Amino acid sequence: MSNTAWHDIISPMLEQRDTKPRKRGINMILDTGLGRRLTEDILEISGHLIDHWKMGFGTSVFVSADLIKKKNWLLAEHGILTYPGGTLLEVALLEHHCRVYMHSARELGFQAVEVSDGTIPLPAHRRERIIQCAKNAGLTVVTEVGKKDPENQPTASQLASQALQDFEWGADWVIVEGRESGISVGIYDEQGNVQASAVDEIHTITNKYADRLIWEAPLKKQQSYLIEAMGANVSLGNVKPEQVLAVEALRAGLRFETLHSISERLIRRGTWNPDEIEKPLGISITAEKKFNQ
Repeated sequence: MSNTAWHDIISPMLEQRDTKPRKRGINMILDTGLGRRLTEDILEISGHLIDHWKMGFGTSVFVSADLIKKKNWLLAEHGILTYPGGTLLEVALLEHHCRVYMHSARELGFQAVEVSDGTIPLPAHRRERIIQCAKNAGLTVVTEVGKKDPENQPTASQLASQALQDFEWGADWVIVEGRESGISVGIYDEQGNVQASAVDEIHTITNKYADRLIWEAPLKKQQSYLIEAMGANVSLGNVKPEQVLAVEALRAGLRFETLHSISERLIRRGTWNPDEIEKPLGISITAEKKFNQ
């Protein structure tokens, strides 16, 4: 990112951030209906910051196959992994064999699929077989743990155990359910606040796989909390396409929510003193001493 604007000014803050292609710090976009031109606009400004692109729930059903293929080709050109929402797979499983679905996904140019049981019941043996079905089709497997019904929420321990099992079955990434609202689901309470104990428990149980968790976090306060708790390279999902730069600003400490803690930490360490006067530019140390006499 050495050619970005202001690089010479803020490069130390950006150095903590992994760059594409990366195995952590994923930005997953939730696309609920962007046309090709809008997609091109998003890619022009932030394609280098986007890793996964999910065409949410069943929205891709209403788009022509030709357009889906063109979008997937365009996104692949920018090194972005694409997949339809897991709800679409759940619907398909009601009437079709998983191989039919995986074949259709490949035909449409998707590089991955999301496997979930957010709405329908899916016994463990079927979930495992579907993961293998996707892998046999040459697709990257992204699973999702959690339920969409606020009245039927698994515990943090259950979410973590399912994620761990999915990884052991061969999942490449696991999404922690947060929906597009971020309210009363997964690790969020009825106000959309992060339940810290749930995050800690999931992170601890998943252990060596923790970097491959993608936390759906549609709200700024959720993104801020997770970045503060787990660092700039935590993977975040359900990011609005137009908010990618704003999320990266949070990661880099370029917004109040994360900058204030950075400045406080530097002051405590004694590595930055707000009272210290800046040194003159372009003057040698000897000349500077004379200047200050």
